[in-house]
Order: sequence, then C-alpha cells, then structure tokens
Amino acid sequence: MVEKLKEANIFYLTDISDLNVETSGHLRRLCFKRNVELQMIKNTLLRLAMKKSGKNLEPFYSILTGSTSVMFSEVPNDPAKLIQEFRKRSPKPILKGAWVEETAYLGDDQLNVLVNIKSKNELVADLIALLQSPAKNVISALQSGGANLSGIVKTLSERPE
Repeated sequence: MVEKLKEANIFYLTDISDLNVETSGHLRRLCFKRNVELQMIKNTLLRLAMKKSGKNLEPFYSILTGSTSVMFSEVPNDPAKLIQEFRKRSPKPILKGAWVEETAYLGDDQLNVLVNIKSKNELVADLIALLQSPAKNVISALQSGGANLSGIVKTLSERPE
C-alpha cells in the first residue's frame, strides 16, 4: 500500500460498509469496467502507509474511522462519476475524501466538485479549441469577405455604363 500511495496521483477514500454481497459485487464489476481499482484496508494500516508514503496526507487521518475502501484511478473524475452513478441505486459508497493531483478533498459534499474536475486530456482539448478559435474566425472572415468582394466586382462588371 505504501508503494501504491507513493505512485498514485489520484485516490478516493470511501465507505462501502453495509453493502450486501450482490451490491458490493456489482460495485466491484463497475470499478473493473472503468479501470478503477477498489481495495478494502484497515484504517490503522492505511494510516501507516500514508505516513510512509512521503506525501502530506495528514488531512485524511481524521476521516479514517469505520469501514474504509480505497479507489485508485488514472483519471481524476472517474471514481467520482462512478460513485455518483452507483448512488442512484444505493446510498453508498459515501465519499470520505479524495487526493487528486496533490490536493485533498474531504467529505461527501465534495463529490460534485470532483465530478466536474477535468482530466488532462480534456484540458488539452479545451486549450487546443481555444487556440484554434481565433484562426478559424480570421479564415472565415477572409473567406466571406472574398465572396462578397467577388460578388460586388461581378455586379459592377455586369452593370451597363
């Protein structure tokens, strides 16, 4: 767990207690389909791993009570979307906290914030779209201006003197 925490830029701490076997099995299958790794761990072991990870994970120590499971992901908002979708059928999992790119989010009320976090690929796509927009406007203006200009020239040339 120490190595996983050292390498992980994104992990979510959740409470999935009280889920029956069928429901927790469904959650695990959904995690597998979305490339989210779900692990149950004892709070004392998780706290020790957090201390040895070399990261400042101290804000999470206070929420390590009750049942805790860890969701690891490569995409920042995938676990949040998964939790939100799963909670349409079940009251759990409850978000205890999340670590996303060196920022700690604590509490279930942060779920909507985490759902709206954009991935690196989404941010790159937005940036490319912003950079292309002015060029597209210039080209469009030149093309429409050229059509107008040629229309005016044609009209003037057809006009009797």
